[in-house]
Amino acid sequence: MQSFNESDLIQSNNIKNLSLETLVKSKLELFFQQREAAQVELENLHQMVIEQVEKPLIELALKVFKGNQVQTAKMLGINRNTLKKKIDNYKIKPKINLNQL
Repeated sequence: MQSFNESDLIQSNNIKNLSLETLVKSKLELFFQQREAAQVELENLHQMVIEQVEKPLIELALKVFKGNQVQTAKMLGINRNTLKKKIDNYKIKPKINLNQL
């Protein structure tokens, strides 16, 4: 897999053709370079990365389904109760669908 630095990604006319994996890898490479330059020790990096990907994923999925948690959970492939816990954990405000009331 080809490696890109952040400026390459921003300037690329083909950014929409890059995989999510490539974009994340590029951002992580930059993150590790900055961490090394700043001589900072990290803990719980895995959890931080998961949270920073998972929160916007849930927010966007909820938006697609206008806040319908059953449909969102199904699309994400997780249990509705698990989704609810994640919504609460990340303090996401799902749009209320008046048809569900």
